[in-house]
Amino acid sequence: MQLPFDGAISEYYKADAPKAVRDGITRAEKNEILDQSYPHSDRLNRKAYESELRSLQIELVKMQRWAKDTKARIAIVFEGRDAAGKGGTIKRFRENLNPRGARVVALSKPTDAEQTQWYFQRYIDHLPSGGEIVFYDRSWYNRGVVEKVFGFCEDEQRERFFRQVSPLEQTLANDGIHLFKFWMNVGRAEQLRRFLSRENDPLKQWKLSWIDVEGLKRWDDYTAAISETLTRSHSDHTPWTIVRSDDKRRARLNAIRTVLHAIDYDRKDDKAIGQIDTNICGGPDIWNA
Repeated sequence: MQLPFDGAISEYYKADAPKAVRDGITRAEKNEILDQSYPHSDRLNRKAYESELRSLQIELVKMQRWAKDTKARIAIVFEGRDAAGKGGTIKRFRENLNPRGARVVALSKPTDAEQTQWYFQRYIDHLPSGGEIVFYDRSWYNRGVVEKVFGFCEDEQRERFFRQVSPLEQTLANDGIHLFKFWMNVGRAEQLRRFLSRENDPLKQWKLSWIDVEGLKRWDDYTAAISETLTRSHSDHTPWTIVRSDDKRRARLNAIRTVLHAIDYDRKDDKAIGQIDTNICGGPDIWNA
């Protein structure tokens, strides 16, 4: 079977990836964390993960019931580098929820008509109605990072975005929407390891795009754009939560805990939710690009 992009990711790994990244991937055991700065050396074992996840998903079902009864509106934004685990985390959030009240928004590139609209318009159209939970798999923050890195927007368009984004999010919060913003961050070696896995797995190849291939070469550009975006759009009323996702299992659990701890829903069981691991989940100060 021909690999997508003619095996471009494998070629990058062999020819262009930094030596430290290649060496880290080559030497690593299956469950080893590649980023030496990550506060855990091994991934959370499956038995513990599944037990904790079940308890959290029971709480999510309670939260959804409360949202339906009270007409609460919950919007959860997931951003991050490619292969950082956004989709997998959303899947675990939604796994046992009623899909009629928990939907995913994953927009493709804007149409010709959308390109003439107010930048936020197509995202605003998908905000939750009463009783709904909406998961944005990428969001309006495309302008802050991806569009900057690839030159898809002008500098003035990006500056206008930064002038408008915090007041807009403040308006959403003031109107009663529970807005969460997660930045899923992954180390360089782990990102490449996941890309290589996708390239060679027929069930995952659809996840790859030319943006992924080209993005591998622009790690530093991404780092600069991410840092600026987090700095300019973090606020007390709509803060960023950074999740270091080199261990997908820990990342998923702690993202769910963050939402559950923040909402005062009926029959909430704080013991079942457990404590957030603040070494890998917290404010922008823990971001390790």
